Amino acid sequence: MRIVVDAMGGDYAPVEVVKGAVDAALADNLEIVLVGKQPLIEAELAKYRGCDSCLSLVHASEVVECSEQPTEAIRSKPDSSIVVGMNLLKSGQASAFVSAGASGAVVCAAMLSLGKLDGVARPALACLFPSTKGLVLLIDAGANADCRPPFLVQFAQMGSIFMEKIQGVERPRVGLLSSGEEDSKGNRLVKEAHQLLRATNLNFVGNIEGKDIPRGLADVVVTDGFTGNVALKTSEGMGEAIYAALKEALNNNTIPGITSFLMRPALRALSRWVDYSEYGGALLVGVPGNVIVAHGRSHSGAIRNAILLAKKSVESQFVEMLRQQTLAPAPENNNSSNSNSGGNHG
Repeated sequence: MRIVVDAMGGDYAPVEVVKGAVDAALADNLEIVLVGKQPLIEAELAKYRGCDSCLSLVHASEVVECSEQPTEAIRSKPDSSIVVGMNLLKSGQASAFVSAGASGAVVCAAMLSLGKLDGVARPALACLFPSTKGLVLLIDAGANADCRPPFLVQFAQMGSIFMEKIQGVERPRVGLLSSGEEDSKGNRLVKEAHQLLRATNLNFVGNIEGKDIPRGLADVVVTDGFTGNVALKTSEGMGEAIYAALKEALNNNTIPGITSFLMRPALRALSRWVDYSEYGGALLVGVPGNVIVAHGRSHSGAIRNAILLAKKSVESQFVEMLRQQTLAPAPENNNSSNSNSGGNHG
């Protein structure tokens, strides 16, 4: 299995990206193709031994910056690491593509290069994060800022297939993110999507509120990309804040000695639980290829886990499974201004 990794993507590229790729290649028996500026990548690879046979390099002279407008950047930089890597996936020279670069640019490149699976109105970012009852999938986590109700139904269907095929959850519970549990709550999008979801054969449990996500009341949480990205970033920030507050209390001896000592293993467990790097990244569902968007702040551990998510997606044949499904019909005009692809996950 060959997995292409954008070596120039992310806040800590190429140092942390190369390290994560080396770790994945050596520990998980993967063939990794690093794409980016050759001199910089070679300088990083020189720090490691024993990876020559499982790591190769493809030069790309350009880099898409997070500050650039995604469509314009992708079109004006054909030799960027994102475009070159995506083209390797399209040509069949790789099984998956992983990038911690600008998520809007990755989504845009996937749409322009790979297109969409038949019947899919809008590809969406599917992101795993923790709850008290196991992992929860949030979809859309940032690819589509504005949506129509049928798009949310397709997100629910694709998310259910993800949880079944990749996470092994039988008949996943689908919840619609809203401002209240009652069927009458929510904006127009939520109310109309609720009625459509009721008519499907999904295991739809109704509306859920933001507080219900970490409680694990649904396996798949469906929303538009704007709301989903805000919810995701809020949960990440809150988790980091809680961990930091507890760590400070322990370090400042606010908590008595023996209690502090006993709490430290639990604190380490909490750190892993709230750490986005444990969950790798978001899978772009609805395109004919395995594309993983990693967090922009990814260190080597997050990069390795993103690569492992890519491996899992390939091994489960998720894209082929999705291709065989009959999704809810999309609106006749899905190029409306009401749909805006290319949000920001990372």
